[in-house]
Amino acid sequence: MQDLYVKIHEYLNMDEEISFEEFDDYYKTVIKQFSEVSDDLVEEDVWKALFIIENLMSNAESRAKESKAAKQKKYKKMADRSALWAQNFAGRLYKLGYTEEQLNERFEKMFQDYANIKA
Repeated sequence: MQDLYVKIHEYLNMDEEISFEEFDDYYKTVIKQFSEVSDDLVEEDVWKALFIIENLMSNAESRAKESKAAKQKKYKKMADRSALWAQNFAGRLYKLGYTEEQLNERFEKMFQDYANIKA
């Protein structure tokens, strides 16, 4: 999970946008790993998974609005599937007693992790 977390931070801090192919490869890698390990994730990894998938979903939604027909459909599908994973992970955190406010606060801190990752 840590490798995917580091990678999403790299993407979020890039000046230019990655290609569809690279976005698609990362998305498929994330979904594959989630499918294989999601049931066994410890709490810290659930946080990282939610951060990863929320950012993927947001970027896919944004790209869908800017893309033409075929890619637009693919981005929309990625966003929809990502939303399901996001609901899954958020639901698990809610069951652990976290509130929406706590999720938002933690996300703000997680956005700052890039400096620590690069250090």
